[in-house]
Amino acid sequence: MLTLTLLFALALPAAPVATPGDATVVVVVRHAEKATDDPRDPALNEAGSARAQALARRLEGTGLDAVYATQYRRTRLTAAPAAASAGLEVTVRPVDAANAATYGADLARDLRALPTGSTALVVGHSNTVPGIVAAISGQPAPDMPETEYDRYTVIVLDADGKARVFVSTY
Repeated sequence: MLTLTLLFALALPAAPVATPGDATVVVVVRHAEKATDDPRDPALNEAGSARAQALARRLEGTGLDAVYATQYRRTRLTAAPAAASAGLEVTVRPVDAANAATYGADLARDLRALPTGSTALVVGHSNTVPGIVAAISGQPAPDMPETEYDRYTVIVLDADGKARVFVSTY
Protein backbone atom coordinates (compact mmCIF):
# COMPACT_ATOMS: atom_id res chain seq x y z
CA MET A 1 0.00 0.00 0.00
CA LEU A 2 1.38 3.38 -0.99
CA THR A 3 1.38 5.90 1.82
CA LEU A 4 0.88 9.62 1.46
CA THR A 5 4.55 10.20 2.27
CA LEU A 6 5.66 7.81 -0.44
CA LEU A 7 3.40 9.45 -2.99
CA PHE A 8 5.02 12.77 -2.17
CA ALA A 9 8.41 11.15 -2.73
CA LEU A 10 7.26 9.67 -6.03
CA ALA A 11 5.35 12.45 -7.67
CA LEU A 12 6.44 15.58 -5.84
CA PRO A 13 3.04 17.16 -6.49
CA ALA A 14 2.44 20.79 -5.67
CA ALA A 15 -0.58 20.00 -3.51
CA PRO A 16 -1.19 17.26 -0.95
CA VAL A 17 -2.57 14.05 -2.39
CA ALA A 18 -4.54 11.62 -0.30
CA THR A 19 -3.89 8.06 -1.38
CA PRO A 20 -6.29 5.67 0.29
CA GLY A 21 -5.37 2.01 0.51
CA ASP A 22 -7.93 1.20 -2.15
CA ALA A 23 -6.11 3.21 -4.82
CA THR A 24 -3.90 1.58 -7.42
CA VAL A 25 -0.76 3.48 -8.37
CA VAL A 26 0.96 3.20 -11.74
CA VAL A 27 4.34 4.80 -12.41
CA VAL A 28 5.13 5.26 -16.11
CA VAL A 29 8.59 6.17 -17.41
CA ARG A 30 10.49 6.05 -20.66
CA HIS A 31 13.54 3.83 -20.81
CA ALA A 32 16.78 5.44 -19.71
CA GLU A 33 19.48 6.73 -22.04
CA LYS A 34 20.49 4.14 -24.61
CA ALA A 35 23.91 3.09 -25.82
CA THR A 36 25.02 2.94 -29.43
CA ASP A 37 26.07 -0.73 -29.28
CA ASP A 38 23.20 -2.02 -31.41
CA PRO A 39 21.10 0.18 -33.71
CA ARG A 40 18.03 -2.07 -33.33
CA ASP A 41 18.16 -3.16 -29.68
CA PRO A 42 20.68 -1.12 -27.72
CA ALA A 43 21.55 -1.56 -24.06
CA LEU A 44 21.81 1.41 -21.69
CA ASN A 45 24.79 3.73 -21.71
CA GLU A 46 26.50 4.85 -18.49
CA ALA A 47 24.02 7.69 -17.91
CA GLY A 48 21.14 5.28 -18.59
CA SER A 49 22.44 2.73 -16.09
CA ALA A 50 22.75 5.49 -13.50
CA ARG A 51 19.19 6.64 -14.26
CA ALA A 52 17.86 3.08 -13.89
CA GLN A 53 19.51 2.88 -10.46
CA ALA A 54 18.03 6.27 -9.55
CA LEU A 55 14.60 5.01 -10.52
CA ALA A 56 15.05 1.96 -8.30
CA ARG A 57 16.07 4.18 -5.38
CA ARG A 58 13.07 6.42 -6.02
CA LEU A 59 10.72 3.44 -5.86
CA GLU A 60 12.25 1.78 -2.77
CA GLY A 61 9.66 1.21 -0.10
CA THR A 62 6.68 1.72 -2.41
CA GLY A 63 5.74 -1.94 -2.33
CA LEU A 64 5.95 -2.55 -6.06
CA ASP A 65 3.66 -5.39 -7.04
CA ALA A 66 4.31 -5.51 -10.78
CA VAL A 67 6.89 -4.27 -13.26
CA TYR A 68 6.26 -4.16 -17.02
CA ALA A 69 8.60 -3.43 -19.93
CA THR A 70 8.67 -4.05 -23.64
CA GLN A 71 10.86 -6.73 -25.18
CA TYR A 72 13.72 -4.33 -25.87
CA ARG A 73 16.88 -4.40 -23.77
CA ARG A 74 16.72 -0.68 -22.95
CA THR A 75 13.29 -0.99 -21.30
CA ARG A 76 14.10 -4.23 -19.50
CA LEU A 77 17.42 -2.83 -18.24
CA THR A 78 15.68 0.34 -17.02
CA ALA A 79 13.09 -1.70 -15.12
CA ALA A 80 15.44 -4.39 -13.78
CA PRO A 81 16.95 -2.58 -10.76
CA ALA A 82 13.53 -1.55 -9.40
CA ALA A 83 12.14 -5.03 -10.00
CA ALA A 84 15.12 -6.69 -8.31
CA SER A 85 14.86 -4.34 -5.34
CA ALA A 86 11.21 -5.37 -4.92
CA GLY A 87 11.97 -9.07 -5.42
CA LEU A 88 10.06 -9.15 -8.71
CA GLU A 89 10.69 -10.24 -12.27
CA VAL A 90 10.10 -7.83 -15.12
CA THR A 91 6.99 -8.84 -17.06
CA VAL A 92 7.71 -8.40 -20.75
CA ARG A 93 4.83 -6.96 -22.77
CA PRO A 94 5.99 -6.98 -26.41
CA VAL A 95 5.07 -4.09 -28.66
CA ASP A 96 5.25 -4.37 -32.43
CA ALA A 97 3.47 -3.26 -35.58
CA ALA A 98 0.65 -5.74 -34.98
CA ASN A 99 -0.34 -4.36 -31.55
CA ALA A 100 1.05 -0.80 -31.61
CA ALA A 101 -2.40 0.76 -32.02
CA THR A 102 -3.88 -1.09 -29.03
CA TYR A 103 -0.78 -1.48 -26.82
CA GLY A 104 -1.68 1.31 -24.37
CA ALA A 105 -5.31 0.26 -24.05
CA ASP A 106 -4.40 -3.42 -23.60
CA LEU A 107 -1.85 -2.57 -20.92
CA ALA A 108 -4.28 -0.17 -19.21
CA ARG A 109 -6.92 -2.91 -19.03
CA ASP A 110 -4.43 -5.26 -17.35
CA LEU A 111 -3.22 -2.59 -14.93
CA ARG A 112 -6.77 -1.69 -13.93
CA ALA A 113 -7.35 -5.41 -13.24
CA LEU A 114 -4.54 -5.56 -10.67
CA PRO A 115 -5.67 -6.09 -7.09
CA THR A 116 -6.83 -2.93 -5.38
CA GLY A 117 -3.99 -1.14 -3.67
CA SER A 118 -1.33 -2.42 -6.08
CA THR A 119 1.64 -0.39 -7.27
CA ALA A 120 3.07 -1.00 -10.73
CA LEU A 121 5.96 0.33 -12.78
CA VAL A 122 5.68 0.54 -16.58
CA VAL A 123 8.72 1.28 -18.75
CA GLY A 124 8.04 2.26 -22.33
CA HIS A 125 9.43 4.34 -25.18
CA SER A 126 9.11 7.96 -26.29
CA ASN A 127 6.45 6.90 -28.78
CA THR A 128 4.49 4.68 -26.36
CA VAL A 129 4.60 6.46 -22.97
CA PRO A 130 2.11 9.25 -23.85
CA GLY A 131 -0.39 6.70 -25.19
CA ILE A 132 0.05 4.46 -22.16
CA VAL A 133 -0.51 7.39 -19.78
CA ALA A 134 -3.59 8.51 -21.73
CA ALA A 135 -5.03 4.99 -21.87
CA ILE A 136 -4.57 4.39 -18.13
CA SER A 137 -5.69 7.81 -16.94
CA GLY A 138 -8.23 8.79 -19.59
CA GLN A 139 -6.43 12.13 -19.81
CA PRO A 140 -4.31 13.44 -22.66
CA ALA A 141 -0.55 13.25 -22.20
CA PRO A 142 1.95 15.47 -23.98
CA ASP A 143 4.17 14.00 -26.66
CA MET A 144 7.62 12.92 -25.56
CA PRO A 145 10.60 14.05 -27.61
CA GLU A 146 13.32 11.54 -28.46
CA THR A 147 15.72 13.47 -26.20
CA GLU A 148 13.58 13.23 -23.04
CA TYR A 149 14.51 10.50 -20.56
CA ASP A 150 13.55 11.98 -17.19
CA ARG A 151 9.74 12.29 -17.27
CA TYR A 152 8.09 10.43 -14.45
CA THR A 153 4.30 10.07 -14.46
CA VAL A 154 2.39 8.78 -11.45
CA ILE A 155 -1.23 7.80 -12.04
CA VAL A 156 -3.41 7.21 -8.99
CA LEU A 157 -6.47 5.13 -9.86
CA ASP A 158 -9.08 5.61 -7.19
CA ALA A 159 -11.55 2.85 -6.35
CA ASP A 160 -14.28 4.75 -8.22
CA GLY A 161 -12.19 4.57 -11.42
CA LYS A 162 -11.13 8.21 -11.43
CA ALA A 163 -7.51 8.92 -12.18
CA ARG A 164 -5.21 11.59 -10.83
CA VAL A 165 -2.01 12.27 -12.76
CA PHE A 166 1.19 13.78 -11.43
CA VAL A 167 4.21 14.48 -13.59
CA SER A 168 7.73 15.11 -12.38
CA THR A 169 11.29 14.38 -13.38
CA TYR A 170 13.98 12.20 -11.89
